[in-house]
Amino acid sequence: MIAALAASMGLSVTDPAFWMPLLLMTLLLLLLLGAILFDGFDIGVGLLLPSAPLAARPALMVALSPWRDANEFWALLAIGLFMAAFPFAWSAMLSHLYIPLAFTMVGVMLRSVAFEFRIRAATEDRWAWIALFWIGSGLTAAGHGMLLAAIVTAYEADAPALWFNLFIALCAIASYALLGSTWLVMRLEGQIQVLAVGWARHAIRWSAAGMVAVSIALGLANPAIFYRWSSATRLALAAPLWFIMLFCMVGIDMALPRVIQPKYRGLAWLPFALAATLFTLMLCGLVYSMFPFVILDDLTIWDAAAAMGSLRLVLAATLVAVPVMIVFNLLGYRNMFGRAR
Repeated sequence: MIAALAASMGLSVTDPAFWMPLLLMTLLLLLLLGAILFDGFDIGVGLLLPSAPLAARPALMVALSPWRDANEFWALLAIGLFMAAFPFAWSAMLSHLYIPLAFTMVGVMLRSVAFEFRIRAATEDRWAWIALFWIGSGLTAAGHGMLLAAIVTAYEADAPALWFNLFIALCAIASYALLGSTWLVMRLEGQIQVLAVGWARHAIRWSAAGMVAVSIALGLANPAIFYRWSSATRLALAAPLWFIMLFCMVGIDMALPRVIQPKYRGLAWLPFALAATLFTLMLCGLVYSMFPFVILDDLTIWDAAAAMGSLRLVLAATLVAVPVMIVFNLLGYRNMFGRAR
């Protein structure tokens, strides 16, 4: 498939003009996956604050403290890489994404400001900063959902597309809440862990609905994508992916009430691992559906890429900086999956 694609553009697989944009896009997708998983549970915990008992909310904020800076690294680096390596895609997409990007940027700023000022505020004023952190988390999650919906619908702006954007925004909020609640099940014990089980069981249903809606919308919006997933030759790839995603959804729902029992305490990590697998597969399915386009049927990865000189500079900087920063962050994450003491 890759060789045929290169040949269709009059290039060879070993030509830097072919493999360099492909490599940078792969690195970008890995960074996006890191942002979804690691910044995702951070956003999810923020979304769950109003559902937690008043006395437990500061403890939830404290639970995030060791990883706050590392969590924000993934999305910021992904945005920087996308803007530098694929400027034509950025300029083409920006005019359609003002509202989702505004939601996301305002949400990120509110989250960062609220988290830092909560630490420095007087005890009686901290509730206001915690509320602001929750609002920022909601705006960020909704913005991400609207971004996904806009990409899936090829930036349509009619009434059905607007309703779809709203629905996916709600499902994105539920999806981040799922990551946050399964992380709390893994990290904490007692009342919060029991509450987190209930939050996660509600969120998994909305997350599943959103994933199904995105899959259907992609198939309806583009006959080539529908054929890619439904043809007999591709069904061998599609069927296992659907089965594994269904297994993850059912497994999360079945595992949650069990892992809080004393004899299954060692499996408290399982719902979070299944949720991470589910979101990884969803991203892989989305990439497979859209490849090789950045904008469906309009702009490919190679059309969107910067000039070769710029790509060489971006790749050199990425290959030097990203491994160092990832190792640094992974060292910070080494205790993220253990039980809080």
